[in-house]
Amino acid sequence: MTRPELIALIEELLEKDAGTLEGPETLEDNGWDSLSVVSFIALIDEHLEYTVPPKRLAACKTVDDLVSLVADRLAPV
Repeated sequence: MTRPELIALIEELLEKDAGTLEGPETLEDNGWDSLSVVSFIALIDEHLEYTVPPKRLAACKTVDDLVSLVADRLAPV
């Protein structure tokens, strides 16, 4: 999975139109809630076979922060 593919999945998770998110957008302003957290954990587990550390996920404030959580597992573009 690449960064653009991950952002596309985050857009889908947040019910945003394709191409809406670029990275610096705040999660809170884009409908991020407790269900989003659980869905993101499941999404990463399914696609990257990785368990996101809950404390690090809780500290995320932007889309870029989410990407940074799994950046070392993403394929280069």
